[in-house]
Amino acid sequence: MNAFPSPEHAAAEGQTAGAAPQTAFDWPRAILHLDMDAFFVSVHRLQHPEDAGIPLVVGGRPEGRGVVAAASYEAREYGIHSAMPMGRALRLCPELRIVGHDWPAIQAASQQVMRILAAHGPHEPMSVDEAYVDLTGVSDPPGRAAAIRAEVRARSGLPASVGLATSKLVAKVASDHDKPEGCTIVPPGTEAAFLAPLSVRAIWGIGPRGAERLAALDIHTCGDLAAAEPSVLIRHFGGQADGLRARAAGIDPRPVVTDRGPARSISAERTFARDLADEEALAEILAQLAVRVGADLRRRQLQAGTLSIKLRMSDFSTFTRQTSFPIAIQADDDIRRQALALFHEHWPPGSRLRLLGIGLSRLQPADAVQLSLAL
Repeated sequence: MNAFPSPEHAAAEGQTAGAAPQTAFDWPRAILHLDMDAFFVSVHRLQHPEDAGIPLVVGGRPEGRGVVAAASYEAREYGIHSAMPMGRALRLCPELRIVGHDWPAIQAASQQVMRILAAHGPHEPMSVDEAYVDLTGVSDPPGRAAAIRAEVRARSGLPASVGLATSKLVAKVASDHDKPEGCTIVPPGTEAAFLAPLSVRAIWGIGPRGAERLAALDIHTCGDLAAAEPSVLIRHFGGQADGLRARAAGIDPRPVVTDRGPARSISAERTFARDLADEEALAEILAQLAVRVGADLRRRQLQAGTLSIKLRMSDFSTFTRQTSFPIAIQADDDIRRQALALFHEHWPPGSRLRLLGIGLSRLQPADAVQLSLAL
């Protein structure tokens, strides 16, 4: 377990053996973020333990211009990452093992993990492989965080990393701080010191373009941003300036939301670190987004009568296209097929995208048995 024991320390320090546990009174809020480690790969290895310890990726075949959807940590040591063309991944690691998605197994594993988290407090799933849990008021929040990570491993057989902090923003950054199977604790009062050395990209709401604008002001780290002259930020970012500085210091009042009320729409989108024009890579990203919105749809026991896709081009022009169905949908495969059909109909081949998204609307309670559009 890594902890950040004082605001003066910006690097992780192990907790002192035998130190008194931090109690609920020390934590005005205690928010846990759990992020599964190489989730698609880990689910595959659960069923195929013979593939443990080798460079492995989940994705499409190179002869079909496939791309990497998820890479094991062994594969990442070769420089392989998601959205990379599979042919290039094989050149980096000729012995790379390539496997396809097992969507039913992925969904079943996700549901098991979410049930484990629900037993520990109000929880908010964010995707198939990550969620927040509100541990405010729990005795010894750091101890509970470590116990939750261990329980997920023991009961599901899957590795996960957790971060604990007083806000969702810092907890999410912390869960990514010591992967795989990390447990990073950011005690109250140390949030700004924890974030200070990190890139501004660690802050939600700051994408590649925002980071470029900040870099032009010689602002590169969260510490730079938190200490920036307010008037300079206001001149360049207007009404967003105060929020940027607050988040860079770890201030984030957003609550863990367990019930958002009747949903009118469900969506997921992804902004790319660099513009993408590779059709296979974009299709793979759409498939991943379909899993995210499908999981949210089923969690709410809903089905959708309309699906839309959102495309933002390299020049920032943005448009959406939608289609409706005679039979409402809920299954990932139906969502993926409909999204791909819209995408291929409206994406100019070879054009570069900055963002891709899927939205579901005309939501209604799910029937006991969903008919598939493929029937």
